[in-house]
Amino acid sequence: MGAGDTMVVAKPAASAKGTRERILDIALDLFIEKGFDKTSLREIAERLGFSKAALYYHFASKDDILLALHYRLHDSLKGALGSVHRDPSVASWAALLDGLIDQMLANRRLFVLHERNRAAFEHLHAEGHEAEHEDFEEDFRQMLADESVPLRDRVRMACSFGAVMGGLFLGGDLFGRAPSDALGPLLRDAVGDLLKGASGA
Repeated sequence: MGAGDTMVVAKPAASAKGTRERILDIALDLFIEKGFDKTSLREIAERLGFSKAALYYHFASKDDILLALHYRLHDSLKGALGSVHRDPSVASWAALLDGLIDQMLANRRLFVLHERNRAAFEHLHAEGHEAEHEDFEEDFRQMLADESVPLRDRVRMACSFGAVMGGLFLGGDLFGRAPSDALGPLLRDAVGDLLKGASGA
């Protein structure tokens, strides 16, 4: 009976998580197609076959949906940071960027979302939802401020990170038609060029 109880508890939790992700997937499509401001919660609910009330069970507002999509992007990038904290070398940084490129290419639509809905994201930050964003940036600042790594290397590391972010974040729409299997090697070439000549390269 105890085992049966466990199954009854776990199944709704998994279902709820799956429903939440479906909502985010549909909202992502609509926010890219129509824009955040022109998409209503009713449209998201109808696309899912839900009532608007059912949608409120998972998200209290449209802003909450946008914030959850923003955190999707953060979550996709945070995992690689630990290795560089343990070993702040150029080789470790290159491995970090290699992993970031994979994660960013897998989440390209999130970059397009940010590019097409800048005002909505600025509003989120203005409402006080930027603490995690600042923590994320602070991690990179600490790594690049580590004086045990030569300044020449840290400058190249910073520029190489900028190349990745510029190539996918700023160029999300511009390079939208480029397939990931073509864009990935080009980004890695740019990173390699910038890190070339660093002491650990």
